[in-house]
Amino acid sequence: MEKALQGLRVLDVSRVQAGPSCAQLLGFLGADVVKLEDVDGGDGARVEAADRQGVDSVYFTVFNGNKRAITLNLKTDRGRELFARLVEWADVVVESFSKGVMERLGFGYDALKGINPRVIHASVKGFGEYGPYSGYRGFELSAQAAGGLMAANGWDGGPPMNAPEGAGGSGAGLHLAVGILAALRQRDRTGVGQHVEVSLQDGVVNLMRSRLMQGLASGDTDRRRGSLAPNGMPSVFPCAPGGYDDYIMINLGGEHWEAVLAVIGRDDLIGDERYSTNEGRSRRFGEVESIVAAWTSKRSKYEAFHLLAPMGVWCGPVLNPRDILQDGHLRAREMVVEVEDPVRGGYRMIGCPIKLEMSPVEVTAAPLYNQHTAEVLSTILGVPDDELAELRRQGVTA
Repeated sequence: MEKALQGLRVLDVSRVQAGPSCAQLLGFLGADVVKLEDVDGGDGARVEAADRQGVDSVYFTVFNGNKRAITLNLKTDRGRELFARLVEWADVVVESFSKGVMERLGFGYDALKGINPRVIHASVKGFGEYGPYSGYRGFELSAQAAGGLMAANGWDGGPPMNAPEGAGGSGAGLHLAVGILAALRQRDRTGVGQHVEVSLQDGVVNLMRSRLMQGLASGDTDRRRGSLAPNGMPSVFPCAPGGYDDYIMINLGGEHWEAVLAVIGRDDLIGDERYSTNEGRSRRFGEVESIVAAWTSKRSKYEAFHLLAPMGVWCGPVLNPRDILQDGHLRAREMVVEVEDPVRGGYRMIGCPIKLEMSPVEVTAAPLYNQHTAEVLSTILGVPDDELAELRRQGVTA
């Protein structure tokens, strides 16, 4: 079956998480993604946090499925020449170098559009390409700090806390993918490409819009709430057997309160004026917490979830990584899939969150370092076999 982005050609020159997650998403949807790495080991994520010697880390594989991998030394004349030919081939170039690096390599956007006026140059950086902070380098946690996430996370009176990694890197990657698709749609009308840019900080700010409501309305600073709901009520309750992640999140706001009372057998409190409003339940925080926890603590998080959710209560079991990877619902939705690899063996991958009726996603293993160099250079650029050997000897490819 034809894929939604079939025929789209993406040259991925990015590393670590933001750019790779963007390019991978395009690959999930059918684009031909060629990941270009240097001849000195490539993307550092291959070895960062690796759990087995000589095998790419999960940090790399989870963001680089559905790609082909090649190497080129862009510090050589021949490497730059081959790169320019790949830019001619590409519809999209994704890069995450620090500000000015692409220009120093001779491939800033002006150079790229000179080679291929239809190309979309997609750039992701910590603080973007303009503005007072644009010269500063950034990464996941600096984006969480400067984007407002850390100030929202933690307990009132305690220090700001970072969230697990992803909001900065993968958040920027998702925003960049949307920008690329918009630029491609505009190219359909105009025939010319353009520069698309997303900063990690901007992506986090956009994800934090609900947190900024109070500031936008009154100028006040919202305080940290820990695991409290925005209305100040408890939202996380302990479950049996009392393990580290044995909790369930339950929304007690509005009409949900009485639905919860009906499920947990506390009909006697339905209509009780002490708890009939969000403000009243918030003032009686401890009492409300005890009422609900007395019921949840006798049930597993899954049992509580399957009793509450069918009654229309917004709730969810607190799933840790092991739970996520074993969750039957996520497996049914192909968010946790198995892939085969001749070197790494079979392993689990995270699938595509976007479901298109006419473009089913097939998740493939992340490429090995330098795996497709000969294939790409010969089939796309027409480089003969004897020249491939010479390119390796000269250090143009690995």
